[in-house]
Amino acid sequence: MLAILGITFPIFAAIAIGFGLARTGFLTPPQTGLLSKFVINVALPPLIFNAVASRPIAEVFSLPFMVTMFLGGLATLAVSFLWFSRTGPMRRAVALMGSVVPNSAFVGFPLMTILFPGDAGVILSMNFLIENVVFIPLLLVAIEMARGAEGSGGVKLRRVFLGVLRRPMIIGLILGVVFSTLGLSLPEPLHRLTTMFANSASALALVVIGASLAGLATTGNRAMGAQIAAMKLIVHPLMVALVAWALVALGLGLDADVRAAAIISAAVPSFAIYTVLVSGTRHEGLASLALLIGTVTSFVTLNVLLAVLL
Repeated sequence: MLAILGITFPIFAAIAIGFGLARTGFLTPPQTGLLSKFVINVALPPLIFNAVASRPIAEVFSLPFMVTMFLGGLATLAVSFLWFSRTGPMRRAVALMGSVVPNSAFVGFPLMTILFPGDAGVILSMNFLIENVVFIPLLLVAIEMARGAEGSGGVKLRRVFLGVLRRPMIIGLILGVVFSTLGLSLPEPLHRLTTMFANSASALALVVIGASLAGLATTGNRAMGAQIAAMKLIVHPLMVALVAWALVALGLGLDADVRAAAIISAAVPSFAIYTVLVSGTRHEGLASLALLIGTVTSFVTLNVLLAVLL
């Protein structure tokens, strides 16, 4: 148990430090927002680029890992859709988004740098590809459809997908794939520069998520927020584990580390911009509660999961 706490303690201690800095006024909400933008737009794109560009393309993407995350995510969406079927279309769409998209950038990556230091960047790249190309656009479309069902808008697919393609981390991933495929490499000075920014990502991301939690609204449907958190922390990794087990049974060769990385990736709390992406739905408070409950509770659920897997 001490060994497990040695893995998770630095992660949650850094989150707690960020929370304390925000609550004492050392970090104000505008400053936290700027730091978040720095992590997302400046630190993580070169990290993803370096992780992808520095490897042969055959080693960049693990098809079994990505299939596991994709099918596990779809299974989670199905369970979540059925569970929240009695609520309204917009609240259900908000719940679906919180149930299946993990905080791979701010929590998952720092955790992977401890568990799988040599592959953390590639794991982030694969998770980010699945989340940003498949699940986030799909769930944004679900929110737009819910708006249409409520008479407040329609589906704007082009806007959703163009928004994804403009994200710096997607651009970094695409450039990394190009460099990997063509066997190119950056000049050494540029490589040192991108590495310097990439190295700033992990600790800063954790402080930012802690500071962001301090500013979340705590009004809303607490029971439903707890259910969304349970979907994310329990049902999502369970679905991924079942898919991984099924693939192994079919002889598709998921080794122990790949299975563990997939299940742990699914077990981290909901992504940091969850509350931003559901703005305008009138259920931002619900998303804030789900994110807050999930992030705090994940200290327990992740420790239990790591004790089982490792």
